[in-house]
Amino acid sequence: MNSFFSGTRLRDMIRAIRACKTAAEERAVVRKECAAIRTSINENDQDYRHRNLAKLMFIHMLGYPTHFGQMECLKLIASAGFPEKRIGYLGLMLLLDERQEVLMLVTNSLKQDLNHSNQYIVGLALCALGNICSAEMARDLAPEVERLLQFRDPNIRKKAALCSIRIIRKVPDLAENFINPAAALLKEKHHGVLITGIQLCTDLCKVSPEALEFLRKKHTEGLVRTLKDVVNSPYAPEYDIAGIADPFLHVRLLKLLRALGQGDADASDAMNDILAQVATKTESNKNAGNAILYECVETIMSIEDNGGLRVLAINILGRFLSNRDNNIRYVALNMLMKAITVDAQAVQRHRATILECVKDSDASIRKRALELVYVLVNETNVKPLTKELIDYLEVSDEEFKGDLTAKICSIVEKFSPEKIWYIDQMLKVLAEAGNFVKDEVWHALIVVISNASDLHGYTVRALYKAFQTSSEQESLVRVAVWCIGEYGDMLMNNVGMLAIEDPVTVTESDIVDVVEIALKHHALDLTTKAMALIALLKLSSRFPSCSERIKDIIVHHKGSLVLELQQRSLEFNSIIEKHQNIRSTLVERMPILDEATFTTRRAGSLPAAVSTSGGASLNLPNGVVKPSTAPLVDLLDLSDDVPAAPGSSGGDFLQDLLGVDLSPAPTQSGTNQVQKAGTDVLLDLLSIGVPPVQSSSSTTDILSPIQNEKSPIATLDALSSSSSPSAQATSSARAAPMMDLLDGFGPSPSKPENNGSVYPPFVAFESSSLRITFNFSKQPGNPQTTLVQATFTNLTPNVFTDFIFQAAVPKFLQLHLDPASSNILPASGNGSITQNMRVTNNQHGKKSLVMRTRISYKINNKDTLEEGHINNFPREL
Repeated sequence: MNSFFSGTRLRDMIRAIRACKTAAEERAVVRKECAAIRTSINENDQDYRHRNLAKLMFIHMLGYPTHFGQMECLKLIASAGFPEKRIGYLGLMLLLDERQEVLMLVTNSLKQDLNHSNQYIVGLALCALGNICSAEMARDLAPEVERLLQFRDPNIRKKAALCSIRIIRKVPDLAENFINPAAALLKEKHHGVLITGIQLCTDLCKVSPEALEFLRKKHTEGLVRTLKDVVNSPYAPEYDIAGIADPFLHVRLLKLLRALGQGDADASDAMNDILAQVATKTESNKNAGNAILYECVETIMSIEDNGGLRVLAINILGRFLSNRDNNIRYVALNMLMKAITVDAQAVQRHRATILECVKDSDASIRKRALELVYVLVNETNVKPLTKELIDYLEVSDEEFKGDLTAKICSIVEKFSPEKIWYIDQMLKVLAEAGNFVKDEVWHALIVVISNASDLHGYTVRALYKAFQTSSEQESLVRVAVWCIGEYGDMLMNNVGMLAIEDPVTVTESDIVDVVEIALKHHALDLTTKAMALIALLKLSSRFPSCSERIKDIIVHHKGSLVLELQQRSLEFNSIIEKHQNIRSTLVERMPILDEATFTTRRAGSLPAAVSTSGGASLNLPNGVVKPSTAPLVDLLDLSDDVPAAPGSSGGDFLQDLLGVDLSPAPTQSGTNQVQKAGTDVLLDLLSIGVPPVQSSSSTTDILSPIQNEKSPIATLDALSSSSSPSAQATSSARAAPMMDLLDGFGPSPSKPENNGSVYPPFVAFESSSLRITFNFSKQPGNPQTTLVQATFTNLTPNVFTDFIFQAAVPKFLQLHLDPASSNILPASGNGSITQNMRVTNNQHGKKSLVMRTRISYKINNKDTLEEGHINNFPREL
């Protein structure tokens, strides 16, 4: 059986493999063949060694392991005959690569064959070395290859040049040895030797400054003459492609000239004329000609400045853009992206053609053209280009609207000549593709609107009209609802009419209708509906005649299954019913937001410092000074950055009104509050987004920020997790609804207590594997707040990984968790993890702390979960 398989010819094996109907049959045939080949190798069967290796190469190409035949390659290479060596070297190139250690054994055979008297065997060795040469082999065999560059036979010289390219790429230090032999190849008459010699010189220029300088000074003129001969050469059928004479040699010469002319004015001057000839004489109706033109353009763009040549090159790229071949248009767009940094004016002449490419059916061309248009925009052409892009936005494909919208928004924001134009263009984008607009874009639009006080009426009227036709565009609805809530009275009274607009006849009821439609639209998300509720609350103060209707709309959401809407409905209903004396102050217009501050925060830098002075006034980021009787919502929006200090007027007013302590608490080490550095300034104005870290009062729940839209919010048992910052902020911002504070109207300031007590460490939880110890401390003058440091100790001999501690507290408590010191807990108590908590007890002195804990970790990648209930805290906490 073995002898039968070892004698199977290659064609028979291929036929048997192709006859297999399933992968299992193929594997069975391959297994039998490999077994027979192994047997033959073990028996040292020399007659079938070359046949076995040929079959192994085919099996290797099918993807099966063939490492057991590697030594057979070396044996065949060491054979005396050419046929055996040919199969051996072919197997060496296919079955091995430079990472195989067995290659060290072939170096000596290669050296012998490079010095062989038979030129065909020398050629085999050069081919193999050029394919699998490692750095060590390159150093050992470089002298032989360098010598063969001057061999009598041109085919050997060609192969030696190709092998030299591999050597200098592997060991750039050897480049200096090849400079003179490579330069000699540039004068060759043999086509194959010349083209490989040019490629070798090009690679030498990349790795060796000495070679670049040498070739630049000694051979630039010679290369220019060679290119001129090729351009003007008569018809040569051997190297002609579609009527273009030797395009491959054209391309190689242009690439080498590009390397020589870059950064050198003299070399660039020497090649200007021939580059102009190539650019004008080469036919552009053939693909081979276009390849030459492309390389010519790239060379012109890379060498030193020549204005006329560059205009010629950019015009060639303009012709490329009109080509029907998508590949040619794509490379032209890529090249124009580079050219615009060199000669923007010349590229601007082809703006109309580039804009047509934005509308192309090919997605890659559309995207590249859009990037180029974005770079072309400047202050002088921003209006026509933006108009073209917005017009195309109306008819563009859905999958392209996202990229197109992002670019238009960026262009409008960057080059807007005036605010009214900015607002107009952004409203058009929102009306056409509002669902593709990112949050920061419409945030920025609202900042601009709030600053353009003379355009408030114009903007709210434009948004009202746009809403009638584009209520499906979510971002447009959000901006419209916000503006109607702020400036709805201007809409009704046609305040601030501009000459370019027509008056709008709108009643109070019509305005409330718009917000109600947004609130009841089933496709709109939680953020939009919550903004609509806020707008209704504001309109209830602006339009007293619609107050009862608005109240009915708000009350309708008291039974909403979405907790956020339910809570807002309850709170806002409480404000309308019970607290009319503060409602108008509470929902007064938002302060103007400083655009510079917003831009800075969008860039991710720290917010500008906001300070208070004695509680008498509040310095807003835009420099407007608000008196202490400023609307409560203004104070609340800024309370996270700067707690308002209670003073004789403003501070006492809030303290008496809400019964809370607004005095700033000193920060202690290890319990620093998270700064709002990364949070949008606009979130304060919109009352949406990631909630800020809660201070000692819970007043922000009057217009509380919307939480993460995708995660439900549990007011009673919100879990605070060290691995989820949004969950921490959610629990702290949600623990005490503002409705409770408002219903508990009246002064009830807590009497200061002496907080000098020392609390002993407290073992809060202990199991067979884990112990949790709490250490307590108090903030002076704030007895309701307890600072807790939890220390986690591992009682087992196994390391805990992915350690996460979570805790939940009842409604009368607020809990904030800082990140843990680590998520890896060492074994056997040889280290610990610490985590700081801040617990605020609204029923201090009446109810004790209580907490439910949940600890998850992994032991040897196996998940473990432990839960506990802590109800034996010291009562004085």
